[in-house]
Amino acid sequence: MTRQSSRRPRHGQTRQKQSRGASVVGQRFEAQVGPVAHGGHCIVRLPEPVSRVVFTRHALPGERVVVEITEGTEGDRFWRGDAVEVLEASPDRVPAPCPVAGPDLCGGCDFQHVTLKRQRSLKAEVVREQLQRLAKLDVEVKVEAVPGDVGGLHWRTRQRYVELPDGKRGMRKHRSHEVVEIDECLLEAREPSDHVVGPHAFIVEDDGFWQVHPGAPDLLVETVMDMLQPQPGERALDLYAGVGLFARFLLDAVGETGRVVAIESDPTASQQSRANAPGIKTAAGLVDRVLAHDYDEPFDLVVLDPTREGAKRVVVEQVVDRAPRAVAYVACDPAALARDVAIFAEHGYELTKLRAFDLFPMTHHVECVALLTRR
Repeated sequence: MTRQSSRRPRHGQTRQKQSRGASVVGQRFEAQVGPVAHGGHCIVRLPEPVSRVVFTRHALPGERVVVEITEGTEGDRFWRGDAVEVLEASPDRVPAPCPVAGPDLCGGCDFQHVTLKRQRSLKAEVVREQLQRLAKLDVEVKVEAVPGDVGGLHWRTRQRYVELPDGKRGMRKHRSHEVVEIDECLLEAREPSDHVVGPHAFIVEDDGFWQVHPGAPDLLVETVMDMLQPQPGERALDLYAGVGLFARFLLDAVGETGRVVAIESDPTASQQSRANAPGIKTAAGLVDRVLAHDYDEPFDLVVLDPTREGAKRVVVEQVVDRAPRAVAYVACDPAALARDVAIFAEHGYELTKLRAFDLFPMTHHVECVALLTRR
């Protein structure tokens, strides 16, 4: 059923594309919500004569909703939309704790309308679906809660706002330059990170990378070390090493008879990794470029902690060329992880362990740590 919207079309969207017909922005349809999809939305399939998939935010699988189209034209294969009315609600739906979470409001959160338990199961479904689709693997996935947040809130130890006139501040709408004025982001932590993990304190620039969930650094180090089981005398390669978080603990494990090499593209972070982990060897540069010319030697262990786009084929094949017995892959994007797991499989490495963590409650993001070993 089509409904008319009183909301004006959204302006200032960040992704421009060539028009493929008349805009359908603002049109409304009653629809049944399908499964969750990667990216913080659910799939809605509009029947004939419309015959479109609409990637719909603020919905839950099984609900019946009114979808308002927020992006799309008559010629597009799919549209984007918001669930602006809920006609039949899921039992997992809850009131959003934030007053600016919802359609046409702040775009920072995807799942404030969902119980925490269901948020984690939705994320598990996405990870599992990506591994099935891209790596042809059927893996049971459980997304684990992580200590350090308060009921899914107050976990962002670093928060950015858009500065507004008169000292006010705001957050951007989803896929838009438009700003929603806010008093407080409920995800912001009450205290900044102390950058201490176990017995080690780390030097980190104010704008440098550090995991924003207070429980993340300790948990990720524990998980990576448990998976790799580094031994004295082994050689370890830490790729996308940041300020040396994993390198520091690898060095502790392999000892004076071992070797740790940390490669990081940001020169400041690479320099800080030497101070944070005295005794490691460092290289500042893009990982693929450094490995193309240096460290062409066997390594026993590799840690991969790339950006959201993942390691990609070139780096995966450079890692495989060094014949490690085990690779720990820390991933914040399940699609990139699944793609790279499939590339590792082409070269005889299989996924032997996988853990997933809810480091970003109220959003669709999920962190995974995968162990890959030679068959």
